[in-house]
Amino acid sequence: MPVSLVPPLSTLRQFDTCRLLPSRFADVEDSVLAPLADSDAHLHDLFELDNATNARLRTQNGGAAGISVDELVFGVPNFRIVNAAFTYAHPQGSRFNDGRRGAWYCAFDAETALAEVSFHKAVEYAEINRFDDSVQYQCMLADFTATFHDLRGQARYEGCLAPDSYIESQTLAERLLDGGSLGVIYPSVRREGGTNLACFRPALVGNVRKGAVYRLTWQGSPEPKIEII
Repeated sequence: MPVSLVPPLSTLRQFDTCRLLPSRFADVEDSVLAPLADSDAHLHDLFELDNATNARLRTQNGGAAGISVDELVFGVPNFRIVNAAFTYAHPQGSRFNDGRRGAWYCAFDAETALAEVSFHKAVEYAEINRFDDSVQYQCMLADFTATFHDLRGQARYEGCLAPDSYIESQTLAERLLDGGSLGVIYPSVRREGGTNLACFRPALVGNVRKGAVYRLTWQGSPEPKIEII
């Protein structure tokens, strides 16, 4: 991959990054397949069979999952949550992934993660013209020590940070992923001064554990009330 076509690399050592999940998705650590397995190797085989026959993945990915079972993680705390980030992508994708393969998105601090989630939920509520809901989010903390492509301070990649389009960012992400990239560090689009990471590789999502729980409440306004519970 020509150097001119990719952002510079930065070595990152960042602890306690925050990924917010609806609490109902963070309450069960193990896959539903875990009780059926006698060992990690057996669980690996069950995941491979499940991925091959899962109708949603098969339809979504044209017959093949966008990520190999060999890339997934097993036998570590919260492995189900890590794997789900990569195997259950939004059909339209997100900023640095398409609908075939997900990524682990997180922020360097909780305030940025909350701003990101608040924005995207507000968009959903605006579509139905109703800002009346209360949702609990679990912060999943994770540590990273790896080298990632870095968009901070890179004016030529401003299109990848467009507030209302993922076209350029998904195109870049596909090129980076094909070239072996581990992920992308980028400025938050929803909170000035915030920093996010889109990690492309499950094995790099380290020491995943639960942090604070937040309640976001919308009461007629796009801006939610945020409480730590």
